[in-house]
Parts: sequence; C-alpha cells; structure tokens
Amino acid sequence: VKDLMASYTVFFGDVLSNSFYPVLHQAIGVGSAFEGWSPREQDCVYRVLIPMTPPRGHTFHLELDTAGQRHGRDFRVRVQLECTCTREQQEENMLCFLHQPQEELRSKQGPSLLDTLCTGAYLDVHKTARWFYQLVRAIWPALPHAHNWHLVLLPSRRSCQFKVIKGTESFRIELLFGVRQGVSDLFVSSQPRGAGTPSTTWPESYAVAEVKFFEYIARQAPADSLHLKCLQFFTRLQLGIGFSTYTIKTIVMHLLNTGALSQWRSRHFLRRLMDINRSLYLSLVQKRLNHFIVGNQRLPEEICLPPDVQTAEPPNLFHHLLTDVRARSQAVGEFLDV
Repeated sequence: VKDLMASYTVFFGDVLSNSFYPVLHQAIGVGSAFEGWSPREQDCVYRVLIPMTPPRGHTFHLELDTAGQRHGRDFRVRVQLECTCTREQQEENMLCFLHQPQEELRSKQGPSLLDTLCTGAYLDVHKTARWFYQLVRAIWPALPHAHNWHLVLLPSRRSCQFKVIKGTESFRIELLFGVRQGVSDLFVSSQPRGAGTPSTTWPESYAVAEVKFFEYIARQAPADSLHLKCLQFFTRLQLGIGFSTYTIKTIVMHLLNTGALSQWRSRHFLRRLMDINRSLYLSLVQKRLNHFIVGNQRLPEEICLPPDVQTAEPPNLFHHLLTDVRARSQAVGEFLDV
C-alpha cells in the first residue's frame, strides 16, 4: 500500500503541476492497520491521509465552527484568492485572479479553485472526493501496479475508496484528504464526524498524532512487548458487543502513556488484559473517559499540538452516560458480556 501511494504521489505532482487544484503531498498511513493492529485482519482497511496545500494564487483559512462539539471540533476551509501581480508567477505566465479581466482569465487560464471544488467560498468535501476518484481512475493505467493488479472503485462521498485485486489477494484502501493546522500533527480532514456531516464541514482529525504515538511506543517498548496484541485481542473480543474500537484504543493509549512499558512483555499478557478490563469498568463507573490527544499534557515531545488543543479540557468520550440512564444501563450490560 505504501509503495502504491508513493507512486500515486509522483503522478499527482506531474498531473497537477500547472493546475489550480490543491497541491497533494505524500500520503500518511493512519488508523489501526498502520498503527500495527487491527480487530479484523481479514477485511482490514488501509487508510491514508493526503495533506493538501493551496495552489498558486490561493490561500486556505481554517474557520472553527463556533457551535462546538463534545468529541472534537469542526472547521470550514475558506479559500481566498491572493494577488500575484508582483510575484514570480508572472514569469510562469500566470494571470492574477484578482486583477485580470475575467474574459482574459477564461480564455488563457484554468479556473480557480473557487470555481471547481468549492461551495461558495468554502472547500467542499464531496466535490473534492469526486475529484480524487477522477484522479485515481485516470492515473491508474500509468502506474506499474496496473500490470498485475485490477482496480475496483468503491462508493463514498467523503473519501476515495477502492480495492486492488490480484487473484485471491486484495487490499482495500481509503484515501482521506485534509489540511494541516499550522505546523502541528493535527489536520482537518474529510473523515465524517457522523451521519449527515455537511459537505463544507471538515472535522478535526487526531489520526496522525495517534499513529505517531504508536511509533514512539514501538521505539521505547521492549522487543517482546505485546501491547499491540493486547489491543488487538481486546477489541476483537468485544466486536459486536457495543464498545467502539476507539474506546478500547483510547484506554490502551492512556495505559501505555502512564505505566512502565517494561510491564507489557509477553509474560504480562494476562495482567495487562485485566488492566484494560479494569480501566473500562472504572470509566463506566465514573462515567468519564478522557480523549487521549486533546488536553493531554503528558504526550511525547515529538507529537506537536496547537497550543489551544494542548491546554484544552479533554472531551469526555462517555459524556452520554452522564445524562442517559438507558445508555448507562446498556453499557454496564455490555461490559458484563465482555
């Protein structure tokens, strides 16, 4: 998958070099497959996030949705044109979108990003996803992988999903796209917050910061550490019961970040499973499970967060248990099943 995405990145650069579509950068593997575990190995989805930066003559501005979210923030990506009259782009025969006549722009230059992938002044996820599908389909025949693999595009409105198949072997890949927040490890991404997410809404994504945390743990942990096996085992154990894999992953990340990594060796396997179980129980009793990234003052130094995220009050992933007695009773029942 990494090799395929590296090839796509090269061709993305070639195809888009003289356009006014977003500039696409090297894909970043995110999610359980790239963190080293997966509850469903047999039908694993390889998710990659492709960072986007504005094309020439454009700028991106992230606008926070002031309505606020309990489990994360939502943004909109405002696209603005900037004057290029005095810049080096003049030497590249680029006309200024702000100060050149519209007739001349239409006849001599491709449309601006505002006219292709935006709704109003905001970058549109659905339009961007359709554009990605067109790119993936058009570039595929030129890739060396096309000689041995068959491409099958899959439906999605907020990402680009496809399979590559060779005989009985297949990989399912999901391309997410996003805009980095400054120089941090947080992005606003196309991954939906839930059903009905508006097309101009870009939820804050912690996926890159989380995969960097697992990379840090892999470097620090003993060679025989079974922390990933513990996570995989426990999430697979409760599949179909009700607790999300993200809930279990959050608990394991907290345990890894606060305890001695030497205690995750193979001989400690059962005790660590009991720790996960106990942490889940205490979180249910307290009706509180803190988000791992937001407001965490104990993250490794190499994980870079915006100051307002680093000092924020951690969202409570079990907030619904505080007010919904039925949900609390159901969660306790699911814990007993586990």
